[in-house]
Amino acid sequence: MPSVVVYGGCGALGKSIVKLFKKHAWKVVSIDFSINPDADDSVVVPDHPQTLNDQGTRISADIGDLLSGSKADAVLCVAGGWQGGNAASSSFLSNAELSLKQSVNTSLIAAHIAAHHLKPSGLLALTGAVPAQQGGTPGMIGYGMAKAAVHHLVASLAMDGSGIPSPRIVGILPQTLDTPGNRSAMPKADFSSWTPLDTVAELLYNWASDCDACENGHLYTLITKNSVTSVE
Repeated sequence: MPSVVVYGGCGALGKSIVKLFKKHAWKVVSIDFSINPDADDSVVVPDHPQTLNDQGTRISADIGDLLSGSKADAVLCVAGGWQGGNAASSSFLSNAELSLKQSVNTSLIAAHIAAHHLKPSGLLALTGAVPAQQGGTPGMIGYGMAKAAVHHLVASLAMDGSGIPSPRIVGILPQTLDTPGNRSAMPKADFSSWTPLDTVAELLYNWASDCDACENGHLYTLITKNSVTSVE
């Protein structure tokens, strides 16, 4: 039975991914702050402060135990969250710190998991963002900086000597995901320009199952217009 590790398995996108892989009879391990009942197993991240080293080492060890010595076919990091704020905002520093924890730390831990528990031909996918690729993000500096760091991480991991031998390390860069939270926050937005969660889940499943090829080190942008999503 093929297996996948989903970091952020209790978020809106993570839940969609877990359900799709389970539908296709994969063993699914979720990592998040709570248990995903649809997954075969869950690693629950403590909500008390931990160093990155302590948190990552423990999570990686738990994944190894749950895989029982076998290797995963895919490690997918879809953890994250959006925070706004420019340098003058009262929440600038706290939001930047949170963005780094949500996007950079989780991606680093996913990379550490992949280095130890991913098959040599397995898929590692990290989540960036289109705005961070296009240039500066003055209204969401911490968020943009964190996502730019994830883009750099993908490029670095795809190179020789990164510690991960897999030739299938990619980034997915959504513009706006069609989540319940986004709809609640922006009820008057044009939903036809938002990318459905199932579309992203299907893309990752096709890469993980090797139904579709992916380019090592590539940052795939997901742009939706008139309810049609293009992947470039």
